[in-house]
Amino acid sequence: MPQVDVVETGSPWIISRSIVIEAPADRIFDVLADPRRHPDFDGSGSVRGAVSGPERLSLGAKFGMDMRLGVPYRVSSQVKEFQEGRQIAWAHIGGHRWRYELEPLADGSTRVTETFDATTARSARALKLMDAYNRNTRAIEETLPRLATLVESEGQ
Repeated sequence: MPQVDVVETGSPWIISRSIVIEAPADRIFDVLADPRRHPDFDGSGSVRGAVSGPERLSLGAKFGMDMRLGVPYRVSSQVKEFQEGRQIAWAHIGGHRWRYELEPLADGSTRVTETFDATTARSARALKLMDAYNRNTRAIEETLPRLATLVESEGQ
């Protein structure tokens, strides 16, 4: 299993981890930019399926997901950051962002950094009370290897 590395952010409101995936950045980005693929690599166990939105995300695109944290619910998110092949981030009504940054490496692999960023949240402190930081740390540490396995297996 690929090694997940801690990325120091200098902020208690931002959690980041990275992994090297043996695939080109564009192929990884294609998976991240397709909301129908999110359940395939989600490590939180909460993303159940895409219910609305475009086949490929872009800046400002809105998409809805079926979710489950104890009970089923739906959430609508909007893409807040987008740089084709390099970066994508989305947020729902809570304002906090999930961000993926892709850095192509000389050997053809890609360093992927996933970030839970609560600096844009409506209430970063409320997230702390809900244990969102610990939950999202565990989710990121499960998501990145799942993304690596998915993309690497599809490239063969």
